Amino acid sequence: MAELIRLDPDHLKARHVARIVEVLRSGGIVIYPTDTIYGFGCDFSQKGAIERIRRLKGRDAKKPMSFVCADLTNISLYCRVSNFAYRILKRFLPGPYTFVLPATKETPRLVQSKQKTVGIRIPDHPLPLALVAELGSPIISTSANRSAEDVISDPELLQAEFGHGVDLVVDAGQLPVQPSTVISLLNDEVLILREGGGDLDYFRAQVRE
Repeated sequence: MAELIRLDPDHLKARHVARIVEVLRSGGIVIYPTDTIYGFGCDFSQKGAIERIRRLKGRDAKKPMSFVCADLTNISLYCRVSNFAYRILKRFLPGPYTFVLPATKETPRLVQSKQKTVGIRIPDHPLPLALVAELGSPIISTSANRSAEDVISDPELLQAEFGHGVDLVVDAGQLPVQPSTVISLLNDEVLILREGGGDLDYFRAQVRE
């Protein structure tokens, strides 16, 4: 059964962050909270760990997975960010959004789509940001559930359901069942791919224009 760490996101302890990063660095999989839902996470450079997540979710290997970056500078290492996209990212991140952008050569092919695009997140939550900063590498961000099944927001249920398939579960309390909003910024155009958390008024106005 997976190791379980209970923590208060508003009072993170360095030893907890260090332990989670140790698991990620060794190629492990964790279940961790974000500003939307619990997600499966691993170091995005660990091919074996990404494949384990895909098997655990029953996810199509052709479907890319998004990842968490530390900040806007970090994003620019892995995505091509135009001035148009930069203004939007600066305005809405950190926040409950996943933005789709063209990948750079620094991004592993395993997390890219066929069109060489990627989904990036900067959650408004202290733990994933602390993990990325300590790890020095982005971490995969995909909902902690099996594909086509409901999202699980209770960490105790996650431990019971996936405790034998992951290495560590972070219990930060129950979260709302609301995924991130996914927005494409390709070709300097706004396209809402999935409605979820966050204010959508700005993006809807952009689409109408």
